[in-house]
Amino acid sequence: MADGSNATTTGARRIGLPPQAARPRRPLADPWLAGVAAAFTLAQLILVRPGLGLGWDETVYVSQVSGHAPAAFFSAPRARGVPLLVAPITSWSDSTALLRVYLAVLSGSALYFALRVWRAHVMPRVLPLAGVLFASLWVTLFYGPQAMPNYWVAVGALACVGCFLRARAYTRDRAAWWGVFAGAALMAWMRPMDAVYVVLPLLALSLRRPRLLAALVAGLLAGAGEWVIEAYVGYGGLAQRLSDAARIQGGLGGHLAVVDQLRSLGGRTLCRPCAGSVPSPLVTLWWFALPLLAVLGTVAAVRARRALPLLLPLACAVTAAVPYLFFIGYAAPRFLLPAYALLALPVAHGLVYMVTAPARGIARTLAVSLVAAGLAGHLAVQYVVLERTVHRSAADRTDWSRTAAALHSLGVRSPCLLSGYEAVPIAFYTGCGSAQTAGHDTSTTAAELTRAAHRTPVAVLSPPGGRPPGDARTWPVERVGVLQAYVAPFVRWGR
Repeated sequence: MADGSNATTTGARRIGLPPQAARPRRPLADPWLAGVAAAFTLAQLILVRPGLGLGWDETVYVSQVSGHAPAAFFSAPRARGVPLLVAPITSWSDSTALLRVYLAVLSGSALYFALRVWRAHVMPRVLPLAGVLFASLWVTLFYGPQAMPNYWVAVGALACVGCFLRARAYTRDRAAWWGVFAGAALMAWMRPMDAVYVVLPLLALSLRRPRLLAALVAGLLAGAGEWVIEAYVGYGGLAQRLSDAARIQGGLGGHLAVVDQLRSLGGRTLCRPCAGSVPSPLVTLWWFALPLLAVLGTVAAVRARRALPLLLPLACAVTAAVPYLFFIGYAAPRFLLPAYALLALPVAHGLVYMVTAPARGIARTLAVSLVAAGLAGHLAVQYVVLERTVHRSAADRTDWSRTAAALHSLGVRSPCLLSGYEAVPIAFYTGCGSAQTAGHDTSTTAAELTRAAHRTPVAVLSPPGGRPPGDARTWPVERVGVLQAYVAPFVRWGR
């Protein structure tokens, strides 16, 4: 028994944990982390508004398991994790408010458990601060209650890396081994390629540990297995699906998207094409401070001989962020959520070091005042950007809802089919299917669209001055909101 205890203590020391962490105490709950998670859930419900309609990508994911509208075209990069996540609600209810509440509570609970894994690896005061830093970002608050995959990759990454450290130190901790498997599976379930990028440092560290490597790989395969099978069933094979996914994302190659990500920090949920000016320095300052504070926290941990628990999340954050900063030609702030979640740990450690390292007296007072003022300003900026983003998104979704109502008045009702400009989200709001003749979501031809118009109500949407494809150009045109709809005459008005 003593030999096993000594081995565990040695393992803890090897990864930079203090000897007393060899037998970690496990209280049933952590009140500080529970408070952070509860505040995060409440902030989502208050600031993001449960009644906020579904966004473009959300309509694609939700339509796969919805009884309200037919399934939209599911392009090559997408995975089935989000549809399965929302199925308990959307399979029987079309209430967006209920879906938002469900996702807000689920995301808050997931954040609690993902942070709780790290209690044995970082100082007690660091962990709640890390949770606050990540949960208070406008992009985290905005996407927490949305039917989108990136937040779930982020909490999966937190849990997987934390459990990896624990399994490496405490080899008999079965919960840690299952946590490695579950975290990797969750990430791959949501976005397979993101999962691979996140775990690259973990794979490198586990090359000489076959069991740990097997747990990681098994998790990735369990999460991505359906995506791989679907590639052969519906996309022409795995290589073809990967090629199609790269093409839809603008072609993976040498693209400097750092400035694009800066432009998106002002509240642009998708920056494609990414033009315009970079937001005010007040909005982007935190983004430049992030790597500096992360390095400071990691250096402090190295000096304290607790290096790996902060070096590893830093390395995983880098591998998670590099593809979206240097490999694709557009930007969306949600792409970096996994990196932000992992960086929150060394950043929080750096902030704690700043206020505790100086000797008592004026130096510590100045350090505390500087950190407090910086955090207060940071929270204020995040709130302002979030409010603008929610307002802009709500306006877009209200326009889609009005367009759907106008189409209903023209007789375009379920079962029906929409094509053309913004047809994917508007079709969901209308209760129609969608089919495109061009672009990333191409799933039909102009001739097939004409044939479908003889069987069911069909409308082709275009902006003012736009022209629909094929025979749709001869159909009667009507104004629907800010768009114009070419409505097939064959079954118009329900005949």
